[in-house]
Amino acid sequence: MGYNTAKKKMNRKVTLVSILTALIIMVSGSFETISAQNKQLQRAKKKMAKEQVKKYKKEGWQVDGTTKSLEVALLEHYEKLEDENNRELLGTADGCKSRNVCQNEALNNAMIKYAQEAKSHVMGRVNSEIGDVDEVELDRFYAAYERLVSSTIEGELRLSVSLYREKKDGTREYNSFFIVNEDQASKRRVKAMQDAAKESEAAQKFAEQISDFVREGFELSE
Repeated sequence: MGYNTAKKKMNRKVTLVSILTALIIMVSGSFETISAQNKQLQRAKKKMAKEQVKKYKKEGWQVDGTTKSLEVALLEHYEKLEDENNRELLGTADGCKSRNVCQNEALNNAMIKYAQEAKSHVMGRVNSEIGDVDEVELDRFYAAYERLVSSTIEGELRLSVSLYREKKDGTREYNSFFIVNEDQASKRRVKAMQDAAKESEAAQKFAEQISDFVREGFELSE
C-alpha cells in the first residue's frame, strides 16, 4: 500500500470520527435541552398546583366524599392531567342543599358544558372551511349533535375530586372536577355526529369533513 493511499484512508477515518463525534455532541445537547425543558415544565406545573391549593384554601373550599386533605386530593387530580390525553372538565352547582343534589347538578352542568363546546367547535370549523351551506339544515344538525353528545358523554366523565363551601343561607356552592379521556370521548362524539346527521341532508352531504372536525380535540373552558 502506497504512502498516499494510506494517508487518504487515515484522513477518511479521522473525518468519519469527527462527524460521528459532532453528531453525538449534537444529540446529547438536544437530549439535555429537552430534559431541561421537561424539568422546567414540571416545576411550573407543581408551582401552579400549589398556587391553586393555596387559592382554594383561602376561599374556604373543602373536599367532599373523602378523608384526604385538600392539598392531597388536588395534587392527585393534577397528576392525572400529566397524561396528555386527559382533559379537565369542571361542573358547578350553586344553592343546593343535599350532597346528592349538588353532585347531580354539577354532573349535569359538566355534560351540558362539554356538549356546548363540542357543538361550537364543529360550527366554527364548518363555517370556516365548508362555507355556504343551508343554515336551517345545519342548525338542525347542530342541535341534534349537541343533544346527543350531552346524553352520551356521561360515561366518559370520571369524577376526580369534588369541592364545596357552605354559604350563609345554609346552601352549598359545589365544584366537581372531571377527567375526560379524549380518545374515548372522540368515539362518543363521532357516534353522536352519525346519528345527528340523519336529521340533516346538509350534514350527510359533508359527513366525511364534519366527521374529521368532530374527531378533533377542542379546548375545554372552566
